Parts: sequence; structure tokens; C-alpha cells
Amino acid sequence: MKLVEPIIAFQSELQQIRRDIHAHPELCYEEQRTSDVVADKLAEWGIPVIRGMGTTGVVGIIKNGSSGRAIGLRADMDALPMQEVNTFPHASRHPGKMHGCGHDGHTAMLLGAARYLAKHRNFDGTVYLVFQPAEEGGAGARAMINDGLFEQCPMDAIYGMHNWPGEAAGTLSVTEGPMMASSNEFHVTVRGKGAHAAQPHNGIDPVMIAVQIAQAWQTIISRNKSPLDTAVLSITQIHAGSATNVIPDDAKLIGTVRTFTMPVLDMIESRMRALAEGIAAGFGAEVDFTFRRNYPPLVNHAKETRFAVEVMKAMVGEDKVNDKVEPTMGAEDFAFFLQEKPGCYIFIGNGDGEHRDGGHGLGPCVLHNGSYDFNDNLLPIGASFWVKLVEAALPR
Repeated sequence: MKLVEPIIAFQSELQQIRRDIHAHPELCYEEQRTSDVVADKLAEWGIPVIRGMGTTGVVGIIKNGSSGRAIGLRADMDALPMQEVNTFPHASRHPGKMHGCGHDGHTAMLLGAARYLAKHRNFDGTVYLVFQPAEEGGAGARAMINDGLFEQCPMDAIYGMHNWPGEAAGTLSVTEGPMMASSNEFHVTVRGKGAHAAQPHNGIDPVMIAVQIAQAWQTIISRNKSPLDTAVLSITQIHAGSATNVIPDDAKLIGTVRTFTMPVLDMIESRMRALAEGIAAGFGAEVDFTFRRNYPPLVNHAKETRFAVEVMKAMVGEDKVNDKVEPTMGAEDFAFFLQEKPGCYIFIGNGDGEHRDGGHGLGPCVLHNGSYDFNDNLLPIGASFWVKLVEAALPR
């Protein structure tokens, strides 16, 4: 593994930064302390900073030489609204808030690269260090774009990285094309006519209509979608009624849809609406149908992915690189960046949890789990990858 020696030398400092951020988690669009830490470190290393983009976002700018080429590197900063069960010294000090997805580590890795790039400047062009807020459901990437990220920071390509528990620590993986799914949610209310449960003929039962709709929706996946296309339609909540002897006026269906392509998503939304409205009408009821598109599919660009793979192999060796990783139905708002600019999003293996300090929870070290903790051994690996990616993309 060919890491950048000066980055290895200040790994302990990066660990302190990472653990400090972990101990002080902030939710989406509330990352004021975190953005202060990031901006102060960048300023300390002589890096010009843009603040407030996407509410709490920070962008550092490192220029060298005369080339007009530019590359963007992105790290997310926000935490999750969940309770941490770890009790080690750097565990969350804010109840109900936790860095359960490793964004503290992503931020520290990019800061490590920033420090090295600012000091050594072995590249010709511009590096934009994008510290993004509100990845966890807040669409912070879109907010930064709407605030003029790509106008103020014109870049040729943008890259992102996320730790991936369960994969060997320090391994790197990616795939061309769809890598993460779109994230969408639906809220459907069936409006019937309430009645006494002993006299159902006097009402229009929204519960039974909701059951019919739920069953019919599954045929969209099995009969309307090509078997070669991947999609998930999950009803995760059904709410109705308040008493055993009352047929309620309405029933609610709530859930999520995930796809890797927009045409499949368009088809599913259209069929869901048509089936819900048609079935309800057949029983004499009405439907309020809301379908919210949160994050689009994350689709890696071919050229940038192949380039990233070559940098990976040169740094960690071919045996530690998987360039055809299985896509995940999880979602990531880096997808918004990839809709605007060429680029690529990669995974870095976080291990199986053996790295955790004493005092960790009994649960598994997986994302969005109260026992999770980022693997600090990745800090010099991730930071070195960013440096080598920049130096290869912007050669002197």
C-alpha cells in the first residue's frame, strides 16, 4: 500500500479531529460547530474558504500553477437523529444525535488531504474541497448547487467517498453506472365512509380498500417492470382506525420506492397512482396520492470511474480493489452532483468493528447502528487517495 508519508505522520492529529467531531454531532443544516472546525483548520493551513453555501457548507480552494483544470472532492458533515450506545470517551455528548454513518471520518480524511495539498502543491490547477451539509435526508448537495457551487467553483469533475462496513478495512470499491438507488416516499390516504363495525353495509371501508391497493401495488414489481430492472416498493406503514367496533373514515399507506433508473421510477409512480385511484373508485372511495422524489439514482460516469480505479490500484494494489461492486438500494445525495458534473463515488472498507475502542456497544459496527464507529485506520488511506487522485488528474 503506497500511502503519502507526511499524511501518515499526522494521522494522530486527524484522529483527534475526527473524534472531536464525533463527540459533537450536529444534524442536517445545523452543522455550525462542525463547519467552524473545518473552516478554522483550512484557514490555519492557508486555504481560502467560502462559507454558508447550502446554509452551513464550507468550500476550500487550493490553486497552484497556471492550468485552468479543476477537480472537486466532497465530504459530508452531518450526523443522524439517533441515540449512540457507545460509552468510549469520544461518544456523542448530545442525546439523540450520533455520527452513525461515518461523516466525521469523511470530513477528517478530506481535511488530511487538504493539509498535504496546501503544503506540497504537487499539481497544476485548482482543487475544490467541498464539505457538504445535510446528506442525511436534507439534500445538502442540491442546496449547495442551488447556492451556486458550480458557478463559483467551476470544476471539470467531482468525486466522493463513503466508508463501507463489512468490507475489509482499506479496500476500495466502485462500479460504473448505477451504484446507489433513488430514494422516494409515498403517502396515500384512502377516504371512505365511517360506520359501525356491526353494520359495514352502511359505510365504505377504507381499510379493506387499502389492503386491495397494497396487494395490487406488488404486481407493479412482478408484472409491469422488466425482470432485468431492479426496483423496490415497500409499504412500511399502514394507519387506520381507533376502536374495535368502528370502521374509520380513512386509512393511510406510507412507504418507499427505490430504483436505479428514472424511467423505471416514472413507470412505478404512474402505475401506483392509477391502481390506487382505480381501486378506490371501484369501491366508491377517493384517494389522496402524494409521491415525493427525494434523491435520484447515483450513477457513476464511465471515464471518471475508470480513472479512479487506476488511481486505487496504483495505491493499494489490484487485490484490494473491486471495480464491479454490487450496487446498493441505499441512497446518497451525491447523486445530485453527478447529475451536474462528471464524477465518481467510491466505497472504502471500514472493517467488521474490531477497531472499536473499549466501551463500544454490543451491536454490530454497521451504518446507522448505535454501536457504530468510524475506523481511524482509514484516515491516512482515504486522505492519501484524495491526494493521489488530485495529482493524477492535475499533473504538473
